[in-house]
Amino acid sequence: MKIQIEDKEFECMLEYDQIKKRIRLIGIQMNVDYEEKVPVFVGVLNGSFIFMADLIKEIDISAEITFIKVSSYEGDASSGLVKKVIGLDYDLKNRDVIIVEDIVDTGATMGFLLEEIYKHKPASVRICTLLLKPDALQHEIPELTYTAFEIPNDFVVGYGLDYNGLGRNLKDIYRAIHVPSET
Repeated sequence: MKIQIEDKEFECMLEYDQIKKRIRLIGIQMNVDYEEKVPVFVGVLNGSFIFMADLIKEIDISAEITFIKVSSYEGDASSGLVKKVIGLDYDLKNRDVIIVEDIVDTGATMGFLLEEIYKHKPASVRICTLLLKPDALQHEIPELTYTAFEIPNDFVVGYGLDYNGLGRNLKDIYRAIHVPSET
């Protein structure tokens, strides 16, 4: 199925049923990894809100939830500049922190966010991402522990991810169709 958002055409890449199954497996692993602990899930807004909601429903252990908002995208490309929009106002000292992100591509945003989190002196930090673009990664991220899907370096929308604010509400994930330019 193809969809149109503004000037871009997209095709389905991951269906919601696939996403749900993978999240269920990650939730099971987290329940084992954090047994007898009370982790703090830090969702990265806006993109992770749907993923975070579905993931937290799979968590059976005691856990707390907070959010931070950072931005590095303009349209369909990373601007390379990370802007902190909403600060982290939660006490993370000596806490086990799980950062929940929608997508890790270059790793610039995650590097910035990790720097902010470590200022709070947590006991541990792990990252859970819905999507990882290994071919786009420019920074080493050893905290990246849980990855739902590795994808090519395509621009994607849906399931919380957007294009100029649109497409977050789509339950499936779509990739941009690259139309060859006419010369």
